[in-house]
Amino acid sequence: MERFRGRRALVTGAADGLGAAIAARLAAEGATIAIIDRSEEAIEKARQSPELSGHTFIAGDLTDGADIARMMEALAGQNLTFDILINNAGGSLHTPKAFLEENDEDWDRVMALNVTAAVRVSRHVLPGMIERGYGRVVNLGSKAGRYGSLFTGANYVAAKGAIQSMTLQMAQEFGPLGITCNAVCPGAILTPRVERLLSERMTPEERQKALESIPVRRNGRVEDVAAAVAFLASEEAGFVTGQLLDVNGGQGMAS
Repeated sequence: MERFRGRRALVTGAADGLGAAIAARLAAEGATIAIIDRSEEAIEKARQSPELSGHTFIAGDLTDGADIARMMEALAGQNLTFDILINNAGGSLHTPKAFLEENDEDWDRVMALNVTAAVRVSRHVLPGMIERGYGRVVNLGSKAGRYGSLFTGANYVAAKGAIQSMTLQMAQEFGPLGITCNAVCPGAILTPRVERLLSERMTPEERQKALESIPVRRNGRVEDVAAAVAFLASEEAGFVTGQLLDVNGGQGMAS
């Protein structure tokens, strides 16, 4: 399949983990990829991978508005414009789970990475999409933002809820301009980071009980999410906008 031949995609926080799987899926289907990530080490490793070798990487801090502007200017300087934007960067940043243990800094940091970064990057990318009359924006939400979380705190849940609500408003505003906007809401996808959190915050018995609550009786894989993102980013999904696509094995369901 080469659904993305001739398309350019920007994926944030994508030098490893879930973001890297998304970028690799889009690249495998023909897209030219640009990746923003904070970790120079992860970027160097991704550069060497056969899935992402030859694509564009740029390092910077997505919680810093000035640094986002620098990175976007650098990409523009390479004549890179984007048909597809995947706002993937996020996480609970290992902040406390208990509401009363979370301080202002815990909330500010998580909101900055999960919400404000997506807002700022979108502001840079959307004008080009508007000019060309075509765009696909896919925001990464979470089961946590839909149904609460077993192992992350209220700050992360609130941040993902905000991203998901913002997705609906963006879909209304930019739909008439040829741009769709959707969110993918994964459940517990076993990236190394999630595996560490689960190991630290849940007993083996609790993890087994959580697994048994998933109708398909397995945890998610990064490939599950990448496939969902690829569909929403494709031309095939041109009549799909303002949707929150749950990828959680049925652990959370909504009619």
